Amino acid sequence: MTPENRIDYWKANVRLLAILLVIWFIVSFGFGILLAGWLDQVMLGGYPLGFWWAQQGSMYVFLVLIFVYAWRMNQLDKKFEVQED
Repeated sequence: MTPENRIDYWKANVRLLAILLVIWFIVSFGFGILLAGWLDQVMLGGYPLGFWWAQQGSMYVFLVLIFVYAWRMNQLDKKFEVQED
């Protein structure tokens, strides 16, 4: 791998991490804390949606983020020819 490819690979990796961390922040802090009062106007399974989102919904999003990260990193590895066989 050339030094230019290493820099491009690292930039793509950091960009992906930044995007996923922003989503994580929005889901946990935004929906779980800032918008909880507004979300509590809706009931889900007998619980206010803000409470449910902070306790359950955010975990589902975090699991999805893990799988998205693994999938995208596999694509980046193939693109930059550093994949494991």
